[in-house]
Amino acid sequence: MSKNFELLQQAGFGLGTAPTSRTWEKSAATERVRSASSEVLSSLEPAVREETLKLVQRLFLTREEVAPKAVMFAPIDTHGGCGWLCSVTAKLLAKSVPGSVCVVEGNLRSPSLSDNFGVEGDRGLVDSLEQGGPVRQFARSIGPDNLWLLSAGATVQDSKMLVNSDRLRERLGELREDFDYLVVNAPPLGAFADGMVLGRMVDGVVLVLEEETTRREAAVRVTEGLRNSRIPVLGAVLNNRTFPIPAAVYKRL
Repeated sequence: MSKNFELLQQAGFGLGTAPTSRTWEKSAATERVRSASSEVLSSLEPAVREETLKLVQRLFLTREEVAPKAVMFAPIDTHGGCGWLCSVTAKLLAKSVPGSVCVVEGNLRSPSLSDNFGVEGDRGLVDSLEQGGPVRQFARSIGPDNLWLLSAGATVQDSKMLVNSDRLRERLGELREDFDYLVVNAPPLGAFADGMVLGRMVDGVVLVLEEETTRREAAVRVTEGLRNSRIPVLGAVLNNRTFPIPAAVYKRL
């Protein structure tokens, strides 16, 4: 068991894990040049797909009376893999439910969702904050039919001011009404305050930790900050975990 797993247990997380190894990074690089289609999932290693599907089931398809409908994915102190994990989670969720799913780019400092889906990101969340009209007109259908993307849109100089605005809260409220599920990508919680603000507007947060990179102290500090702000921590994903056995053998287990 890795130190990060020990950390998650000590912090009291509900644990969702996604084994990623080198394959996770390779798949992410491949998907960036493909269109928004089933190809986002087709190149996944079976183990990665299975673990991510388990994460979707535990987050959104739980038998609990009140399951979260709007979930934010946020790294502790790096960007590594978080946006791509949001993309895959949203894609699998859309394939698992009849309701509509919108994946939202909340990382205005370093957006990545448009690249992950291979679409233009010239119109999105920032534009919806600065212009009128229904928020849905700033999103695009990316396939399957019930999956939508609200990219970052126009470049912004002061993302902190936008994230703290009442306008953002209003727009997220509209998204909750227009879509059955929201999957939100966030900037690193340990580096910027944006994520904490966004966290108050969703049903809970999934932390994304990097194997051999995320420090115990940083993870504990972020977790305590979330709890002090009464933001539910729904679970954690250990990203870029290396397998203790060869991947070819792992897939047969």
